Amino acid sequence: MSSITRREALKTSTLLTAAALVTGFSAHASTLPSRSRLKVGVIGCGGRGTGAADNILEASPDVEIYALADVLPERVEQCRAGLAGLDRDRAERANVPPDRCFSGFDAYKQLLAAGVDVVILATPPHFRPIHLAAAVDKGCHVFMEKPVAVDPAGIRSVLASAEAAKAKKLSIVAGTQRRHERSYLEAMKQLKGGGIGDIVSARCYWNQGGLWMHDRQPQWSDMEWQLRNWLYFTWLSGDHIVEQHVHNLDAVNWALGATPIKATGMGGRQVRTSPAYGHIFDHFAVEYEYPNGTHVLSMCRQIDGCASRVEEVFTGTRGTCTTSPGRARITGGTAWDFSGDNPNPYVQEHVDLIKSITSGGAINEARQVAESTLTAIMGRMSAYTGKPITWDQALNSKLDLTPPSYEMGTLPVAEVAMPGRTPLV
Repeated sequence: MSSITRREALKTSTLLTAAALVTGFSAHASTLPSRSRLKVGVIGCGGRGTGAADNILEASPDVEIYALADVLPERVEQCRAGLAGLDRDRAERANVPPDRCFSGFDAYKQLLAAGVDVVILATPPHFRPIHLAAAVDKGCHVFMEKPVAVDPAGIRSVLASAEAAKAKKLSIVAGTQRRHERSYLEAMKQLKGGGIGDIVSARCYWNQGGLWMHDRQPQWSDMEWQLRNWLYFTWLSGDHIVEQHVHNLDAVNWALGATPIKATGMGGRQVRTSPAYGHIFDHFAVEYEYPNGTHVLSMCRQIDGCASRVEEVFTGTRGTCTTSPGRARITGGTAWDFSGDNPNPYVQEHVDLIKSITSGGAINEARQVAESTLTAIMGRMSAYTGKPITWDQALNSKLDLTPPSYEMGTLPVAEVAMPGRTPLV
């Protein structure tokens, strides 16, 4: 990150869209590269960024990891070491020299200036709108992890970048891997084909135990501590309803072919109450109302010792469809079970991205993942405030969680949201 704000990124993306529509501009990266391999840059070199780099290397022999960037230099080195430990072929295609390894808040700018064709965006979600705008401005194809923002200001920026990328014929694939998983694709065919009749209600869940936490070290500033524990700060992660449960909400939007018109949520911080866990909630429950009157119950929880459940359930006039990774089943009416191969969706999403680039048939998932992210955000906003919120309220909200500056210094932690007291912005 740098002194550029998301408001500036939004303005830039909007201007780029207008210019592209007027001139018919097509970015250089939207055509087949003259060289034999696509150059991939990784922005965000933690576990997910390193994993995504491995996935894209597995997806095609015609890509190489060309540059690495992260705020923390140790993350870059850990990523290099991890990629060097892959099998010989992938390791040789991920041998990034030190002069193409960048760190600091401006590292993404240096990486984009290094001449990459494709970028992987895998930083904490807060940074996604700025990095996406910069990548599209540079004419790069993008794989971006979910969620794609943490607040409505970020969503509006992503939507503007989506239009700019469309005008430039750039491909954007999101890390909502269920959209590329065969079991889900087959289940959606069943649903769209009337396999359970008309969908009248749905439920979705991501209930599990707790996740990792790094104890604060004396030498860490507020900013560094929060970056290293980004899950637990809403400005960085969006809270777990946004960072994790977005997968289930995306599947619901996909099945219903719509976004919700209203959310009424509740939640709290019952077990993870230590300041070491920042200020996010540890459980949410949200009722979503969709345009055709369909209601969806959403639950997510991160509390140890409780029952786990990660799936979506769609109830129709003639049956019920249950989906989860690698599994899909219809009961009642015409029974159906998914069977057959189910290729790794974390690799398949990169296969689909590369195919779109090399074939010249751009795909753009930015809008759909932005809408699913906003679905999660509006649920969080309702739970934090104790008030119902409509889609239009959420989309047009002035809520912007951007910190005062991007530097390793003082950064106070926001208060834990208190329903009935926290204002709806």
